[in-house]
Amino acid sequence: MKLAVVSDIHANAPALAAVLDAIAAEKVDRIVCLGDVAGYNTEPGRCVRLLREAGALCIAGNHDRAVIGAIGTAGFSDQAQRAVAWTQPRLEEATRAFLAALPMKLAVDGVLVAVHGALHPDVGCELVRLDDDGKRALSFDALAAHPSGARVCAFGHTHRAGVWERYDGAIRFLEGETIALRPDALYLINPGSVGEPRGDDQRASFLLFDSQAASVRFRRVAYDRSSVLARTREAGLMAPPRLAWLPAPLRSGLIGLVRRIGA
Repeated sequence: MKLAVVSDIHANAPALAAVLDAIAAEKVDRIVCLGDVAGYNTEPGRCVRLLREAGALCIAGNHDRAVIGAIGTAGFSDQAQRAVAWTQPRLEEATRAFLAALPMKLAVDGVLVAVHGALHPDVGCELVRLDDDGKRALSFDALAAHPSGARVCAFGHTHRAGVWERYDGAIRFLEGETIALRPDALYLINPGSVGEPRGDDQRASFLLFDSQAASVRFRRVAYDRSSVLARTREAGLMAPPRLAWLPAPLRSGLIGLVRRIGA
């Protein structure tokens, strides 16, 4: 089975459209979305429509849960809180219903388990960030015990692409654009972010998982990012510049000016 895995779209419809066009050329069996369709940018409804048209299997992310009021935003960044508050009164009923119906975890044909943040714990898994080996070990344990028998778990939330392997008790990070998977190991794979990549490469990111070929391949797709940033800035959702090195009065004045311009 060949799966295209996407995550962290964050209401960036042009990025998602570009990724779906690239996926169409790959002749995949299914598209799996790891959540956070909403948040940060301005087009969650269009993103939902694109995913539904593509027949994607989706799970809920923490931003999706927040915009429908299922969880609060304590622990969210100021920018993320601002986006949730902006999105909630503008959410179309069809989009709200779609997000509210999303499961927290999903097993796909016995070859992949999909989560947003982590495969552990049972409650609040969408909020856990797999950013160290201690947390990854707990999700590897959950994968080893998963009733689906899948040996691969796809997760998002960190916005950073990567593959982690557990073999013979050791966890290691695997580098490369295409990665071969051992039949006797467990894997945590992250496709990166479609709409809000973290790092130097700002192109939309996704991955292709081929269970028969036992491989993971990462893809990056360019899109008109400037138009998205313009709409996000116009809505007042851009993060203020990081100016911690400036004296407090000057920093406050500049941040206020940026917010007035973006309001």
